[in-house]
Amino acid sequence: MSRSGDSLRTKAAARSPRTVRTVRAVREAISEWRAAGESIAFVPTMGNLHAGHLSLARLVAEPRTRVVMSIFVNPTQFGPGEDFAAYPRTLTEDTALVTAAGTVDLLFAPEAADIYPFGLNSAARVSVPELGRELDGASRPGHFDGVASVVTRLLNIVTPDVLMLGQKDYQQFILMQRMIADLHLPVVLRMGPTHREPDGLAMSSRNRYLDADQRARAPALQAALARVRDAVRGGATNFADLGAAAKQDLESAGFKPDYVEVRRAADLAASNAADGREARVVIGAAWLGRARLIDNLLV
Repeated sequence: MSRSGDSLRTKAAARSPRTVRTVRAVREAISEWRAAGESIAFVPTMGNLHAGHLSLARLVAEPRTRVVMSIFVNPTQFGPGEDFAAYPRTLTEDTALVTAAGTVDLLFAPEAADIYPFGLNSAARVSVPELGRELDGASRPGHFDGVASVVTRLLNIVTPDVLMLGQKDYQQFILMQRMIADLHLPVVLRMGPTHREPDGLAMSSRNRYLDADQRARAPALQAALARVRDAVRGGATNFADLGAAAKQDLESAGFKPDYVEVRRAADLAASNAADGREARVVIGAAWLGRARLIDNLLV
């Protein structure tokens, strides 16, 4: 490798993030980078960061690519009675984690008034297709419209070349993929793999709601999905029975299951059990105490 190539890689691995609060500051930074011929990658988050979030930034922190990460607890994706007020806001700790990781160039931490300048009640909304009212959307009415509304705004502010989302929120990824195509947004969407604790629990900001006993039982969700995945790989075709059995297993483990389903991986449509070539995903959600846990496994 040439010395110039070594220099670029060293620069990419030792980034020091600058925190900004306003749309104007983001756009000024983006303009400077564009003028220098650099591309932009974007990782949107709600903060309370963990290794999964940091892995998304690491995947796109390439030479000549600037990485923007947002931290914004979006009020429009929380329904009545959900945990918007209690959702952990840990900007100081998040900034320290991002700085130590060295893979983010700009940390965007706006206030709600910056994202919704006309207020929440008068804000323009983006409505997603019917899939947004299934699975997680059935339990959280309006949630994915709120996600789509904030992601559209953030994409318009950051204007990235690449948008990086995680596999753990698989339904969100599929809906954002559809929205980007439907609205002809000029961004490439990439998926980063789910990051897990050593015992298999998918990393999530809401895992902090678990007490010690619940935390010990929490990996049972991933285990239940894995049994369904293995059965499908083994040739099982009665997906409804597999999902029902998984929910019973979760109830026995102390969960309050929401759903466990086998869906087509490409678009989360109902899976055709007769099509052996079809890529599938096992997707599920369940309550464990205050924490609503979600997970998925590709078949």
